[in-house]
Amino acid sequence: MASFTLMCWNVENLFLPEEDASEQVHARFQAKLASLAAVIDGQCPDVLALQEIGPDGALQALQAKLANPLPHALEGEPDGRGIRVAYLSRYPFSTSRSIVAFPEMIFPVQARDPVFDDPATPADESLTASLGRGALEVVVDVEGHPVRIITAHFKSKLISYARQKGLVEGSQFAPNDENERYRYAAYGLYRRTTEAVTLRDRVNQILSSCAGSPDPEEGLGRQKAVVVCGDLNDETDAATTQILQGPSGSELGTEGFRRGDKGDGYRLWNLAPLLNAGPNGEPPSEAPFSRRFQGRGELIDHILASHRLVNPGNIPVARTVLAGDHLPSITESPSDRAADPGSDHAALVAEFEI
Repeated sequence: MASFTLMCWNVENLFLPEEDASEQVHARFQAKLASLAAVIDGQCPDVLALQEIGPDGALQALQAKLANPLPHALEGEPDGRGIRVAYLSRYPFSTSRSIVAFPEMIFPVQARDPVFDDPATPADESLTASLGRGALEVVVDVEGHPVRIITAHFKSKLISYARQKGLVEGSQFAPNDENERYRYAAYGLYRRTTEAVTLRDRVNQILSSCAGSPDPEEGLGRQKAVVVCGDLNDETDAATTQILQGPSGSELGTEGFRRGDKGDGYRLWNLAPLLNAGPNGEPPSEAPFSRRFQGRGELIDHILASHRLVNPGNIPVARTVLAGDHLPSITESPSDRAADPGSDHAALVAEFEI
């Protein structure tokens, strides 16, 4: 039996300072790197899936800070700010794939207000047919067992507004009026939903691509080790998270888990019920969370895995890990933490056996 440890972490805006930045800014960045590296080294992951990595060597700066080397690095497609997902790994990547475009059956969705007062603006300029931040799929070989991992960073639940001409000055996180607020809340939900659909479409492709299965009625994915992880920006019971999990019926913590059913070949099990459980499976003293928003804990980071890795005879160990002794509470203004080390997210760690 082979084992591997996966760590998934939104490291909160890991951007290199500008070369001409002040010594104080460079010192803050080094303090952030040291804080992140201490947590990562303490967990010794085999594969580290990261979100909110900036451009121009930010990933390599973190990689160089680690005492326990993760020599293999790979970055995903960035968004407009340059933020991308990434991996550091003890294992080389045998294959990789960027996941950006919506699947063929999914039409573009509205992502911002249309511009009506400019005749040169295309009619569909407010629509998008791709993930805001590209997801990244890799395959690593764990002692002869191929493990396929997809990491993603879905659209934030914090509502952000497209600042176009004629709008008031101020934060992109402050609406001009109530009408703008509800519209952009909907646009964010459209995007997060289609991002979940896009990943679920890819998972279906993976789990149904095993030729020669003796019992196709049971689904073909039981034989495949697949993990989907990342900052999904929605909690366990949210519709977007449920889309990604696949068919319901034998989730962890339900009676159906022990029995299984024909959906098991296509299902992904969310490890949320296992987070911080006791050595004999006792529930944690408090509900686990990965971010604290306005004082309230939220579990918006997730690790989901296929039947090969999660079944009644093979239950992973999973936990949350903090940078520091507490998780800071954030507000609707993310820039408030620009000078703080660590991350506003807890890391998720899962120990799997194959």
